Amino acid sequence: MTTADSGTIKSLVAHRPHHTTIRYTAVGPTDGPALVLIHGWACDRGDFDAVIGHLPDGHRVLAVDLAEHGESRSAREVWTMEEFARDVATVLEAEAVTTAVVAGHSLGAAVAVEVGRLLPGTVSHVIALDGLHYLSLFPAQREEQADALLSAFRGDFAAAVRGLVEGGSPAGTDPALADAYFEKMSAVRQPAGLRAMEGLVRWDMDAALRGTTQPITVFAIRDLVTQEAIDRYGNRLDIVLVDLGTHHFPVEAPEATAGLLAAVRS
Repeated sequence: MTTADSGTIKSLVAHRPHHTTIRYTAVGPTDGPALVLIHGWACDRGDFDAVIGHLPDGHRVLAVDLAEHGESRSAREVWTMEEFARDVATVLEAEAVTTAVVAGHSLGAAVAVEVGRLLPGTVSHVIALDGLHYLSLFPAQREEQADALLSAFRGDFAAAVRGLVEGGSPAGTDPALADAYFEKMSAVRQPAGLRAMEGLVRWDMDAALRGTTQPITVFAIRDLVTQEAIDRYGNRLDIVLVDLGTHHFPVEAPEATAGLLAAVRS
Protein backbone atom coordinates (compact mmCIF):
# COMPACT_ATOMS: atom_id res chain seq x y z
CA MET A 1 0.00 0.00 0.00
CA THR A 2 1.25 3.46 -0.87
CA THR A 3 1.14 6.16 1.79
CA ALA A 4 0.54 9.83 1.15
CA ASP A 5 3.37 12.30 1.27
CA SER A 6 2.85 15.53 3.19
CA GLY A 7 0.60 17.86 1.22
CA THR A 8 -0.25 15.25 -1.43
CA ILE A 9 -3.68 13.65 -1.52
CA LYS A 10 -3.68 10.05 -2.67
CA SER A 11 -6.50 7.60 -3.19
CA LEU A 12 -5.94 4.35 -1.33
CA VAL A 13 -7.80 1.11 -0.70
CA ALA A 14 -8.29 -1.24 2.25
CA HIS A 15 -9.86 -4.68 1.98
CA ARG A 16 -12.49 -6.42 4.09
CA PRO A 17 -14.35 -9.73 3.80
CA HIS A 18 -17.32 -10.26 1.46
CA HIS A 19 -15.58 -8.63 -1.51
CA THR A 20 -15.50 -5.32 0.33
CA THR A 21 -13.06 -2.67 -0.88
CA ILE A 22 -12.96 0.54 1.14
CA ARG A 23 -11.58 3.49 -0.78
CA TYR A 24 -10.19 6.47 1.07
CA THR A 25 -7.96 9.46 0.62
CA ALA A 26 -5.02 10.39 2.81
CA VAL A 27 -3.01 13.56 3.12
CA GLY A 28 -0.33 14.73 5.51
CA PRO A 29 2.61 13.13 7.27
CA THR A 30 2.13 9.55 8.45
CA ASP A 31 3.37 10.51 11.91
CA GLY A 32 1.03 13.51 12.26
CA PRO A 33 -2.03 13.52 14.52
CA ALA A 34 -4.84 11.74 12.69
CA LEU A 35 -8.23 13.15 11.79
CA VAL A 36 -10.73 10.75 10.20
CA LEU A 37 -13.63 12.15 8.15
CA ILE A 38 -16.79 10.08 7.53
CA HIS A 39 -19.48 11.26 5.10
CA GLY A 40 -23.22 11.05 5.59
CA TRP A 41 -25.84 8.69 4.18
CA ALA A 42 -25.92 8.57 0.36
CA CYS A 43 -22.92 10.89 0.17
CA ASP A 44 -19.17 10.26 -0.23
CA ARG A 45 -15.74 11.37 0.89
CA GLY A 46 -15.63 14.03 -1.81
CA ASP A 47 -17.82 16.16 0.46
CA PHE A 48 -14.66 16.85 2.47
CA ASP A 49 -12.30 17.73 -0.38
CA ALA A 50 -12.51 21.47 0.21
CA VAL A 51 -12.47 21.04 3.99
CA ILE A 52 -9.18 19.16 3.78
CA GLY A 53 -7.65 22.05 1.86
CA HIS A 54 -8.30 24.38 4.80
CA LEU A 55 -7.04 22.14 7.62
CA PRO A 56 -3.75 23.02 9.33
CA ASP A 57 -0.55 21.50 7.96
CA GLY A 58 1.05 18.64 9.81
CA HIS A 59 -2.05 16.50 10.35
CA ARG A 60 -2.76 13.09 8.86
CA VAL A 61 -6.24 13.40 7.36
CA LEU A 62 -8.14 10.30 6.22
CA ALA A 63 -11.45 10.66 4.36
CA VAL A 64 -13.31 7.37 3.97
CA ASP A 65 -15.94 6.13 1.52
CA LEU A 66 -18.16 3.76 3.49
CA ALA A 67 -19.11 0.50 1.79
CA GLU A 68 -21.26 0.99 -1.34
CA HIS A 69 -20.84 4.76 -1.10
CA GLY A 70 -18.58 6.74 -3.40
CA GLU A 71 -15.94 4.40 -4.81
CA SER A 72 -16.20 1.70 -2.14
CA ARG A 73 -17.87 -1.59 -3.03
CA SER A 74 -19.19 -4.56 -1.06
CA ALA A 75 -21.26 -7.71 -1.48
CA ARG A 76 -22.01 -8.05 2.22
CA GLU A 77 -25.46 -8.44 3.77
CA VAL A 78 -24.97 -6.45 6.99
CA TRP A 79 -25.52 -2.68 6.85
CA THR A 80 -25.48 -1.61 10.50
CA MET A 81 -23.66 1.37 11.99
CA GLU A 82 -21.37 -1.13 13.71
CA GLU A 83 -20.44 -2.71 10.39
CA PHE A 84 -19.74 0.67 8.83
CA ALA A 85 -17.50 1.37 11.84
CA ARG A 86 -15.50 -1.72 10.93
CA ASP A 87 -14.95 -0.19 7.48
CA VAL A 88 -13.32 2.79 9.19
CA ALA A 89 -11.40 0.60 11.63
CA THR A 90 -9.92 -1.29 8.68
CA VAL A 91 -8.58 1.99 7.30
CA LEU A 92 -7.08 2.94 10.65
CA GLU A 93 -5.40 -0.45 10.84
CA ALA A 94 -4.06 -0.14 7.30
CA GLU A 95 -2.65 3.29 8.17
CA ALA A 96 -1.21 2.08 11.49
CA VAL A 97 -3.04 4.89 13.31
CA THR A 98 -2.58 4.78 17.08
CA THR A 99 -4.61 7.85 18.06
CA ALA A 100 -7.25 9.77 16.13
CA VAL A 101 -10.12 12.21 16.26
CA VAL A 102 -13.06 10.80 14.29
CA ALA A 103 -15.56 13.20 12.72
CA GLY A 104 -18.74 12.16 10.94
CA HIS A 105 -21.44 14.03 9.08
CA SER A 106 -25.07 12.95 9.59
CA LEU A 107 -25.14 9.12 9.48
CA GLY A 108 -21.36 9.33 9.62
CA ALA A 109 -21.70 10.71 13.14
CA ALA A 110 -23.37 7.47 14.23
CA VAL A 111 -20.55 5.57 12.58
CA ALA A 112 -18.01 7.77 14.38
CA VAL A 113 -19.60 6.92 17.73
CA GLU A 114 -19.35 3.23 16.89
CA VAL A 115 -15.71 3.63 15.86
CA GLY A 116 -15.09 5.17 19.28
CA ARG A 117 -16.82 2.25 20.95
CA LEU A 118 -14.91 -0.26 18.81
CA LEU A 119 -11.50 1.38 19.31
CA PRO A 120 -11.54 3.04 22.73
CA GLY A 121 -7.76 3.09 22.94
CA THR A 122 -7.35 4.76 19.56
CA VAL A 123 -10.17 7.31 19.26
CA SER A 124 -9.61 10.31 21.54
CA HIS A 125 -12.59 12.46 20.50
CA VAL A 126 -15.74 12.04 18.42
CA ILE A 127 -17.17 14.93 16.39
CA ALA A 128 -20.65 15.02 14.87
CA LEU A 129 -21.26 17.41 11.99
CA ASP A 130 -25.00 18.03 12.21
CA GLY A 131 -25.59 14.52 13.47
CA LEU A 132 -26.87 12.77 16.61
CA HIS A 133 -29.46 15.44 17.48
CA TYR A 134 -32.25 14.34 15.09
CA LEU A 135 -34.66 12.54 17.39
CA SER A 136 -36.61 10.93 14.52
CA LEU A 137 -33.50 9.15 13.25
CA PHE A 138 -30.83 8.55 15.84
CA PRO A 139 -32.26 7.29 19.15
CA ALA A 140 -33.77 3.81 18.89
CA GLN A 141 -37.32 4.14 17.55
CA ARG A 142 -40.36 2.22 18.66
CA GLU A 143 -41.14 -0.51 16.16
CA GLU A 144 -44.17 1.27 14.75
CA GLN A 145 -42.16 4.49 14.31
CA ALA A 146 -39.34 2.67 12.56
CA ASP A 147 -41.76 0.83 10.29
CA ALA A 148 -43.53 4.05 9.33
CA LEU A 149 -40.30 5.81 8.39
CA LEU A 150 -38.90 2.84 6.50
CA SER A 151 -42.18 2.24 4.71
CA ALA A 152 -41.86 5.72 3.23
CA PHE A 153 -38.46 4.84 1.77
CA ARG A 154 -39.65 1.47 0.50
CA GLY A 155 -42.78 2.92 -1.04
CA ASP A 156 -41.38 6.02 -2.76
CA PHE A 157 -37.65 6.28 -2.26
CA ALA A 158 -37.24 9.52 -4.18
CA ALA A 159 -40.00 11.26 -2.23
CA ALA A 160 -38.50 10.11 1.06
CA VAL A 161 -35.08 11.42 0.08
CA ARG A 162 -36.67 14.71 -0.93
CA GLY A 163 -38.22 14.87 2.53
CA LEU A 164 -34.83 14.33 4.16
CA VAL A 165 -33.26 17.10 2.09
CA GLU A 166 -36.10 19.51 2.85
CA GLY A 167 -35.90 18.65 6.55
CA GLY A 168 -32.21 19.59 6.53
CA SER A 169 -32.74 22.86 4.67
CA PRO A 170 -33.48 25.92 6.82
CA ALA A 171 -35.87 28.57 5.53
CA GLY A 172 -34.35 30.55 2.71
CA THR A 173 -32.19 27.72 1.34
CA ASP A 174 -31.50 28.09 -2.37
CA PRO A 175 -33.81 25.57 -4.12
CA ALA A 176 -31.03 24.74 -6.59
CA LEU A 177 -28.81 23.71 -3.69
CA ALA A 178 -31.50 21.43 -2.27
CA ASP A 179 -32.06 19.98 -5.73
CA ALA A 180 -28.37 19.16 -6.06
CA TYR A 181 -28.36 17.27 -2.76
CA PHE A 182 -31.51 15.42 -3.76
CA GLU A 183 -30.02 14.33 -7.09
CA LYS A 184 -26.89 13.04 -5.42
CA MET A 185 -28.55 11.24 -2.53
CA SER A 186 -31.39 9.67 -4.51
CA ALA A 187 -28.76 8.00 -6.73
CA VAL A 188 -27.23 6.03 -3.83
CA ARG A 189 -26.34 2.45 -4.75
CA GLN A 190 -29.02 -0.07 -3.91
CA PRO A 191 -29.89 -2.17 -2.02
CA ALA A 192 -27.23 -0.79 0.31
CA GLY A 193 -28.80 2.69 0.40
CA LEU A 194 -32.09 1.45 1.77
CA ARG A 195 -30.43 -1.09 4.03
CA ALA A 196 -28.14 1.59 5.47
CA MET A 197 -31.16 3.73 6.30
CA GLU A 198 -32.72 0.71 8.02
CA GLY A 199 -29.51 0.27 9.99
CA LEU A 200 -29.57 3.90 11.09
CA VAL A 201 -33.22 3.88 12.14
CA ARG A 202 -32.68 0.71 14.17
CA TRP A 203 -29.43 1.96 15.73
CA ASP A 204 -29.71 2.34 19.51
CA MET A 205 -27.86 5.60 20.07
CA ASP A 206 -28.51 5.66 23.79
CA ALA A 207 -26.89 2.25 24.23
CA ALA A 208 -24.00 3.30 22.01
CA LEU A 209 -23.42 6.46 24.02
CA ARG A 210 -23.39 4.46 27.24
CA GLY A 211 -20.65 2.32 25.74
CA THR A 212 -18.59 5.25 24.43
CA THR A 213 -16.13 6.91 26.79
CA GLN A 214 -14.72 9.64 24.54
CA PRO A 215 -15.93 13.25 24.64
CA ILE A 216 -18.40 13.95 21.82
CA THR A 217 -18.78 17.39 20.26
CA VAL A 218 -21.79 18.10 18.04
CA PHE A 219 -21.67 21.04 15.62
CA ALA A 220 -25.34 21.50 14.80
CA ILE A 221 -27.13 23.92 12.50
CA ARG A 222 -28.99 26.24 14.86
CA ASP A 223 -32.27 26.28 12.94
CA LEU A 224 -32.40 22.47 12.83
CA VAL A 225 -31.93 21.70 16.53
CA THR A 226 -34.89 21.27 18.87
CA GLN A 227 -34.88 22.15 22.53
CA GLU A 228 -36.04 18.59 23.20
CA ALA A 229 -32.80 17.25 21.74
CA ILE A 230 -30.71 19.67 23.79
CA ASP A 231 -32.60 18.74 26.96
CA ARG A 232 -32.21 15.04 26.26
CA TYR A 233 -28.53 14.94 25.31
CA GLY A 234 -27.01 18.17 26.55
CA ASN A 235 -25.39 16.44 29.51
CA ARG A 236 -23.67 13.83 27.33
CA LEU A 237 -22.98 15.75 24.12
CA ASP A 238 -21.24 19.11 23.82
CA ILE A 239 -23.75 20.67 21.43
CA VAL A 240 -22.36 23.75 19.67
CA LEU A 241 -24.86 25.67 17.54
CA VAL A 242 -23.56 27.08 14.26
CA ASP A 243 -24.97 29.15 11.42
CA LEU A 244 -23.19 27.78 8.37
CA GLY A 245 -25.95 26.89 5.92
CA THR A 246 -27.86 23.63 5.65
CA HIS A 247 -27.46 20.14 7.06
CA HIS A 248 -24.69 19.71 4.48
CA PHE A 249 -22.67 22.65 5.78
CA PRO A 250 -19.24 20.98 5.33
CA VAL A 251 -19.83 21.29 1.56
CA GLU A 252 -21.14 24.86 1.77
CA ALA A 253 -18.72 26.26 4.34
CA PRO A 254 -15.51 24.22 4.11
CA GLU A 255 -13.18 26.83 5.58
CA ALA A 256 -15.40 27.38 8.62
CA THR A 257 -15.85 23.62 9.01
CA ALA A 258 -12.09 23.14 8.97
CA GLY A 259 -11.82 25.79 11.67
CA LEU A 260 -14.33 23.94 13.86
CA LEU A 261 -12.46 20.66 13.43
CA ALA A 262 -9.10 22.28 14.13
CA ALA A 263 -10.43 23.93 17.29
CA VAL A 264 -11.51 20.59 18.73
CA ARG A 265 -8.14 19.09 17.94
CA SER A 266 -6.19 21.81 19.70
